[in-house]
Amino acid sequence: MDILAGAVGTPTSPRTGRTLDTTTEDRSGLRISLPARAENVAVVRHAVAGLGERLGMDEASVADLKTVVTEAAMNVVVHAYPEGAEGPLEVEAVAEDEGLTVEVRDHGIGIRPRPGVEGSSLRLGLTLIGALSSSFEISGGSGRGTAIRMHLPLRAAEPEPGAEAEKATPPAPEATEMRIGSPELVGAVLSRVLGALAARQEVDVDRLSDAMLLSDAIAAGAPSVFADGEVALSLADGDGGVVLRVGPMVEGGAERLRQSLELPEIGSLATLADGLRTEQNYLVVEIASLAE
Repeated sequence: MDILAGAVGTPTSPRTGRTLDTTTEDRSGLRISLPARAENVAVVRHAVAGLGERLGMDEASVADLKTVVTEAAMNVVVHAYPEGAEGPLEVEAVAEDEGLTVEVRDHGIGIRPRPGVEGSSLRLGLTLIGALSSSFEISGGSGRGTAIRMHLPLRAAEPEPGAEAEKATPPAPEATEMRIGSPELVGAVLSRVLGALAARQEVDVDRLSDAMLLSDAIAAGAPSVFADGEVALSLADGDGGVVLRVGPMVEGGAERLRQSLELPEIGSLATLADGLRTEQNYLVVEIASLAE
């Protein structure tokens, strides 16, 4: 196990005699390299917690720090290296931006669930890290190792008096609302979501096939009738099936999109829907269920 510590402290650093200023790029800190074993997670946790306390972290922030470092290090131990193999667990912690930034690294296959290992531990661990950190990012990939970088403030945020009572949960949307920025993605996303809702509504196979053809045609024409090129749409369970609303579009865009469904040699693709109409700057498509 290798531990390199730039002796950080409050109010001065014994190594340099300088006052440690966590608002700047003072790189005083801690680096650790040790085998990625479960028993070493506690070593990492205590080392980083000691650094946090020395920097003046309050009790709540130190508790959060210990939790996120434990989760990140444990994910390396459990998921980073093939079963039976052992590699390094590397940790770097530096004081910056009114807090402590910690990076936990490995050189393994990438942090991902392995066969026979409970995958929920990985999902919950990363979710917990994200919730407790003021910023959080993951870099790396398959076969290139992974780095988890987290920043925690010296002082845990305290809610303003009465803030919890005043906080209101926003109403749940009545439909699946989407904005799709890349035109080539519209067809793939729209067809998958439409298919999922149609299956839930028990739309038969023929009607679903018709709906997919119609969605492809809409996806081809939709980007041209949005000012910014991003396609806005919503899909909802209607009383008798699925309702797709595309818009709001630029003025006249809904009618132009409807007209684009008219093909001279084939006829109107609008017949593939059980209902198709324009409402102001929206194109509304209805697909009926078997119950109808």
